[in-house]
Amino acid sequence: MSEEGSRKIDTKKLDSIIEACGADKSHLIAILQKVQEEYKYLPEDALIYIGTKIEGLSPATVYGVATFYAQFSLDPKGKYEIKVCDGTACHVRGSMPVLNAIKAHLNLKEGQMTTSDGLFSLETVSCLGACGLAPVCVINGTVYPQMTSDAVKVVLDTLLNRERG
Repeated sequence: MSEEGSRKIDTKKLDSIIEACGADKSHLIAILQKVQEEYKYLPEDALIYIGTKIEGLSPATVYGVATFYAQFSLDPKGKYEIKVCDGTACHVRGSMPVLNAIKAHLNLKEGQMTTSDGLFSLETVSCLGACGLAPVCVINGTVYPQMTSDAVKVVLDTLLNRERG
């Protein structure tokens, strides 16, 4: 686990999430979803805290659930979460050149999923359910249809310019 992955967590915030979802092991997934919403990932200290706070759970069980489901991340996500579809329709219509253009434009090295400034995180997904619009990218819930290598650079530059003020 990275140093950031074990940074200090706000136990009062975690307590309020647990209370809002219900302090029961049957609500673990909902609790983890809210924690990830808050932190943009699941910090190791949060998993340990939840595992000791809820009766019938252990930190190992919480970790097991967090690593089983693809929706959860133990690594910090960027402010802008980019998902590139590589399902059949998107792949055939050129999603890999789009993915490679994103990696190059954001200077992401092999295996690196989040930019060093924490602005962008990138992941490849199997399907975004928009095959008719292929290839598709989603950034923070906004769908970008029929992407090309050039078009994705324009989108990224727009976001970067927004950040620079």
